[in-house]
Amino acid sequence: MQVAADVRTGVVGWLRLSPLLVLALLLVTLPTLYSMATQSWTREEGVHGPIVLATAAWLIWRRWDEIRAEAVPGNIWLSFAVLLPSAALYAFGRAYGFLLIEVGALYLALIAIAYAFAGWRVLRKLWFPILYLGFAIPLPGWLLDSFTLPLKYLVSDVVTRIMSALGYPIVQVGVTLYIAQYQLLVEDACAGLNSIISLTAVGLFYIYLLHNASWRYALILMLLLLPIAIAANVIRVIILVLITYYLGDEMAQGYLHDTAGIVTFVAALLLIFVIDGLLTPLRRALSGESRAPAA
Repeated sequence: MQVAADVRTGVVGWLRLSPLLVLALLLVTLPTLYSMATQSWTREEGVHGPIVLATAAWLIWRRWDEIRAEAVPGNIWLSFAVLLPSAALYAFGRAYGFLLIEVGALYLALIAIAYAFAGWRVLRKLWFPILYLGFAIPLPGWLLDSFTLPLKYLVSDVVTRIMSALGYPIVQVGVTLYIAQYQLLVEDACAGLNSIISLTAVGLFYIYLLHNASWRYALILMLLLLPIAIAANVIRVIILVLITYYLGDEMAQGYLHDTAGIVTFVAALLLIFVIDGLLTPLRRALSGESRAPAA
């Protein structure tokens, strides 16, 4: 086939097919992006989606010259073996409103297209942007709920212990906190999962940019993301409990509720930076860095 021959000729096939391919991808991706923007990005568990897409695109763009120089077309039949079922899944997800299937199928299709034009060597070099883009795929509600419930209990228990030790009249019943005459339910937004997803995405981006060469140190920082996210949400619930106790339930559930979430998320990011700075000697030891000897 002429199309297959053009693809295998490398840059010539790339230049010939790219305008039509870009148009086709726009016709497919723009409706999906709109669905994500209106269904997923408007909720707290998906707020990191546009950030992930923008930063992943930047990571690829900054290496665009390298990609073009090293691109060698992959096996066209292997690409079609992934692309065709992905297209079928995309059509199914789009037709029946399954956003996870729609976005996941589009994700696989884009990888197959990238492999067809650039080959395995380039994809291997772009492993992080490809993996990182996976955070933009919206998770199903049943999976979120399965992780949220134990986090609710953990956050509720830690907050109760801390507030009781400080002398506040607080009692825990399951995931409900009673302080004075007020009752607070530790909802999904305060349970830690949403912040864990967002912090993991942003934290991985930070680790990749600064410490990509030291994979062992990067792994240590990745393992610290979970306790940092949980600690940030414990702080958030404590703030909401204090606001409720001193200012009333209406203040806690209004504007200050969202403000507390933003403050604790920023605090968690700052904590990552601080821990990274404190672990500088460990990073140098793991990466084999040494200080220059004195003259």
